[in-house]
Amino acid sequence: MNRLSRIEGHIRGVKQMAIDERDCPDFLLQIAAIRKALDNTAKLILTDHIETCLVDAVQKGNEQEVLNDIKKALDNFIQ
Repeated sequence: MNRLSRIEGHIRGVKQMAIDERDCPDFLLQIAAIRKALDNTAKLILTDHIETCLVDAVQKGNEQEVLNDIKKALDNFIQ
């Protein structure tokens, strides 16, 4: 939740930059920070998914479910 709140704050900052008519390089720097924060959040969620949901499915013998689940997660993350 903290990561998402920080991302939300960055986005509000970009909106304010538009209102203030800030320079383009400032916008690009903030957008790069937002993208990195989103990527790091997605990696954390994917790691948690692998360590909990997928491990649990493997332990229950649902290998095909595990493969389908990880493919779906990767397809959503890497587009």
